[in-house]
Amino acid sequence: MDKPQKNNTWLFEISSKSNPLDFKFKEIWQYRDLLMLFVRRDVVTLYKQTVLGPLWYLIQPLMTSVIFTLVFNGIADISTGTVNAFLFNLAGITIWNYFAECLKATSDTFKKNENIFGKVYFPRVIMPLSITVSNLLKFGIQMFIFIAFYIYFSLCGDAGTVSIYILWTPAIVLIMGMLGLGLGMIISSMVTKYRDLTFLVQFGIQLFMYISAVMYPIAIVKEKLPSYVSWLVEYNPLAHVIESFRYMVFSGAYMKNPTHDFSSITILSMLGVAFIVFLFGLVIFNRTERNFIDTV
Repeated sequence: MDKPQKNNTWLFEISSKSNPLDFKFKEIWQYRDLLMLFVRRDVVTLYKQTVLGPLWYLIQPLMTSVIFTLVFNGIADISTGTVNAFLFNLAGITIWNYFAECLKATSDTFKKNENIFGKVYFPRVIMPLSITVSNLLKFGIQMFIFIAFYIYFSLCGDAGTVSIYILWTPAIVLIMGMLGLGLGMIISSMVTKYRDLTFLVQFGIQLFMYISAVMYPIAIVKEKLPSYVSWLVEYNPLAHVIESFRYMVFSGAYMKNPTHDFSSITILSMLGVAFIVFLFGLVIFNRTERNFIDTV
């Protein structure tokens, strides 16, 4: 705790929280330098002492897109219309990775940082926030690669056209970020008591990707799968967010008879859902940080 000021007032006061809705945003702002320090640590140290270093930011989505193209479009013969199949998969993976990386990294916050949390005081929520910001930088790099391939395939006539709805891209990114952060904080709080969730998250994210229309259009699911299976995709809100992103960049050209259209209502609804999930995650996180050290 810092020294008292001359007028006998404290710069910071540490006390037990009685209100779970006391988020202390002002205190988070005061620790913004620490937040940026954690962001820099995450970006610099992730691939430190690796041979290829930051190139892994590019290799992962590119290799995944190649494999999905071979399996889903080559072997399973899933049509992507007039859009190149590799570019189609790269679009889905780029936007999905941001959500998945935020969720995976924040879901282990308490367990991974129990040593530093037990010794030094700072707003604990800074840690998952720093993960979300650092993943935003990685997302920016991967989006740059997607744009580069988009320009190339546009020149070849295999990329469709960008619609005016591309202006909604920040909302799509915000939805993915808040959902990943909110769900990650909820799971992180539960991991302090139930360690099995750590393994379930790794497994669950992979399964969730397959029902989120990352590597196929939603229309294909409706066409080829029975209704008692296809509802998993049709009623998955993330599938519609990813489909909306592809509609924005390809303008619906990936299906001969597109059944998906961009809906502002869908995006605004998902923004509301993502905000509620984020707030709920913040409340659970704040409650857990008071006594997690006794259970970790």
